[in-house]
Amino acid sequence: MSPDLNEIEDRTLAHYDRSAEGFREGTWDHDVTQNYQALLDAIAEHPGAEPPYTILDIGCGPGRDLAYFKSLGHIAVGLDGSREFVQMAKAETGCEVLNQHFLSMALDDERFDGVFANATLFHVPSRELPRVLRELHAALKPGGILFSSNPRVMDPNGVMEEGFSGERFCCYHTLESWRHYCTDAGFEELHHYYRPDGKPLSQQPWLASVWRKP
Repeated sequence: MSPDLNEIEDRTLAHYDRSAEGFREGTWDHDVTQNYQALLDAIAEHPGAEPPYTILDIGCGPGRDLAYFKSLGHIAVGLDGSREFVQMAKAETGCEVLNQHFLSMALDDERFDGVFANATLFHVPSRELPRVLRELHAALKPGGILFSSNPRVMDPNGVMEEGFSGERFCCYHTLESWRHYCTDAGFEELHHYYRPDGKPLSQQPWLASVWRKP
């Protein structure tokens, strides 16, 4: 029997609240420049986009990526369900940070030039993912960009996997399953790649993809 949505959110967020400081220390110096550039380059390609861009960092954690986008002069807005992360991100960056759960977001329509979902949307159960992606689609301006990076199914002949890994709910996608969800939500694929950069495919557990709202 699959866990209910309240259990999924409560257990996952409780894990991050408990481990917030350690998470910050362990991830703040990660180099995700490739992902930043993938989002920003795609936004810049749209004729109607003029900097500064308004960027939603969904699952912003303690604020590392918010700080980066803000340092470039963009309007960075965070969103996280963990109260500990929200407090950290606000204190670190001074940005607007929304304390919202992925499964109950309330976003303004057509507010954002880009949505940066770096290692976050894999916490959304597959049965809720179509709705969540449609909400992100609605929150983007026409021509806006969704960047996502998720841990992937490493077996090339595998199928999507989901369930609790410790106290975190995780959903691991194949390229095909992720494409299915994003295209059904109305996005057009621009490109995808695997991370970490420069490794053999068998050593690249992250699927990064860039999508445009037509």
